[in-house]
Amino acid sequence: MSEESKRREALIYHAKPTPGKIKVVPTKKYASQRDLSLAYSPGVAEPCLEIEKDKDQVYRYTSKGNLVAVISNGTAVLGLGNIGPEASKPVMEGKGLLFKIFADIDVFDIEVDTENVDEFIETVKNIAPTFGGINLEDIKAPEAFEIERRLKEELDIPVMHDDQHGTAIISAAALLNAVELAEKKLDEVKIVISGAGAAAISCSRLYQSCGAKIENMVMLDSKGVIRKDRDTLTSEKAEFATDRKIDTLEEAMKDADVFIGLSMADIVTPEMLLSMADNPIVFAMANPNPEIKYDLAIATRKDIIMATGRSDHPNQVNNVLGFPFIFRGALDVRATKINEEMKMAAVKSLANLAKEPVPEQVNIAYGETKLTFGKEYIIPKPFDPRLIAEVPPAVAKAAIESGVAKRTIPDWDKYQDTLRERLGSDNKLVRLLLNRAKLDPKRVVFAEADQLDVLKAAQIVYEEGVAMPILLGRKETIESLMKEIEFEGDISIIDPKTEEENERKNKYAKVYWEQRKRRGVTYYAAQRLMRERNYFAAMMVNEGDADALISGYSRNYPSVVKPMLELIGMRHGVSRIATTNIMMTKRGPLFLSDTSINIEPNGKVLAKIAQMTSHVVKMFGMEPVIAMTSYSNFGSSDHINASKVREAVAYLHRHYPNMVVDGELQTDFALNDEMLRNRFPFSKLVGRKVNTLIFPNLDSANITYKLLKELHEADSIGPVMMGMKKPAHILQLGASVDEIVNMTAIAVIDAQQTELRELENAKK
Repeated sequence: MSEESKRREALIYHAKPTPGKIKVVPTKKYASQRDLSLAYSPGVAEPCLEIEKDKDQVYRYTSKGNLVAVISNGTAVLGLGNIGPEASKPVMEGKGLLFKIFADIDVFDIEVDTENVDEFIETVKNIAPTFGGINLEDIKAPEAFEIERRLKEELDIPVMHDDQHGTAIISAAALLNAVELAEKKLDEVKIVISGAGAAAISCSRLYQSCGAKIENMVMLDSKGVIRKDRDTLTSEKAEFATDRKIDTLEEAMKDADVFIGLSMADIVTPEMLLSMADNPIVFAMANPNPEIKYDLAIATRKDIIMATGRSDHPNQVNNVLGFPFIFRGALDVRATKINEEMKMAAVKSLANLAKEPVPEQVNIAYGETKLTFGKEYIIPKPFDPRLIAEVPPAVAKAAIESGVAKRTIPDWDKYQDTLRERLGSDNKLVRLLLNRAKLDPKRVVFAEADQLDVLKAAQIVYEEGVAMPILLGRKETIESLMKEIEFEGDISIIDPKTEEENERKNKYAKVYWEQRKRRGVTYYAAQRLMRERNYFAAMMVNEGDADALISGYSRNYPSVVKPMLELIGMRHGVSRIATTNIMMTKRGPLFLSDTSINIEPNGKVLAKIAQMTSHVVKMFGMEPVIAMTSYSNFGSSDHINASKVREAVAYLHRHYPNMVVDGELQTDFALNDEMLRNRFPFSKLVGRKVNTLIFPNLDSANITYKLLKELHEADSIGPVMMGMKKPAHILQLGASVDEIVNMTAIAVIDAQQTELRELENAKK
């Protein structure tokens, strides 16, 4: 994609369908006149009077306790510099988005039109009663230091400048673990800090809190080493000025144990790395390009422990590991500030979490066999679902113990459960899905590439590195559409109906005829079928000319399924294929089966569908918790539609006792643990969060998933084909571009799994 295309795509993303990235959503009913009279006049007067008598009641009756202000004056925005308050707003909205999806914290972004420190502080103080916390963002140094210091002193709610402390907290956690792995002591290591801005100063101070000695630190700015004999140093720089008679980074790096980079790209040379002490620790955190390229650094020093700010290398120092969870813990105990004890609690929590066994979901997301504590894993990954349940409690406990909390947590286990439940509002599965596909992209045939939406999806997966698309369809149409959307690259375009594909068509026809000549298929008929794109695409996958296929955008489901079953067939040991749809709901991902294939399955088939769906759920690193649904609850009806579900459950309990599955159950009981516990305490699902629903027939499954999709705006991935010998996935008629992209990622992951399965079989 050209730079102009990327620019336009970014602008369209922010402009449509609704300008901006965040909105306000009501949390109370408002349908009736009674609701409105409670929400506003006259009912609203009652909480107003309660708050007048006791200001702390504002946390009980309003959203203050879960509301953070992201505030900037736009003087130091990302790598863009002083671009002003209006231009900073997209970044502040983005920060609000991260608060919400990682910690379920609501945000109002506030852009203040002043560079005067006193005016800025006065503005924030005047609006502070609205908020439970203040996140300062993208304010230039040295003003940022004074603004944060004064606001922390003058406000009774937590205030944090994330640009300073976010990087400090994450890198400090990484540093503690890196020093341990290097078999060194923090109070002895020599540290070089390249950069003297807000983040560098904050990092250096926090490292001291962790045990590093200031006399072992050398800090550099754009003029070189900050020495005590230099004139006109700011108070912050003077704090880290050295007595050493050195001037350059090259001199500072000699025999250094640690390099902390918060400056600019490519300023560290291999020679500098070679001059460092044994087992050097290098945190090259300049973004987007580090102070030394990762590949160059590890090629230069085999004993190096390295971190960067980039997601495409191990050990990413990413602020999203910190600020959402720190504010979450602070808000939940109504802390009056974020103090050193709370920051240190976050540091230690993150450092310790990296030493714990990693959930399979994280291994899958990052394409690892097993992430373990070591040189390439010194800090947790941003997708780690444990962060929400580990960091906020540590921060909250520190707030309570240091005396800045206004409330306590009576039951810490219950609090952790509540935090885990907050993740249900975030659709991390899609990000995990795309991330995993990118680790090993496969060749995917798009059988309807002359459809604009299909081609747009192919463009996205190509440019994002999710898959290597092969485009099937009318070549002239595809090339014209590609030009229109500026889809450029080394892309294979195939039109099965043209003469130039005759050799391949004849080859495929012969293979197909040999397979089905005793089932009424003539060689002529086989040749004719190979002109049809779905047959041609299926043969490409069968013959190893592609790894997976996507079809179904413009044709009804049965007509597309037929060639897949005829040519690709079912996996060994599978007697019936099925599909599952993954619905992104507020309570988290829900797998619904069977949504497209089996019209009236019997009990045995239902059991098989449950087993296959279980494997798909595990593919995403989740433990399957399966409810076999019905209009009946545990034998309340003897009708065949209920009894076949009961039969399936009995079969699974008998043959697969370790599966977490139960039923037959009505859907509300399956999804509401309190109802289930009260009425059916014997159920295997009590105390567990159901993430998989198996329906008694196609009607109920298909209707349910489409209702969820349309009425609740739940994103859908699927239907995911289960039981096929090779990856073939069929879209719903008229699928959106996003749905096609997600299904392509599924197809790539399916191809990855198929490849592993074939390798394992070859070894046997």
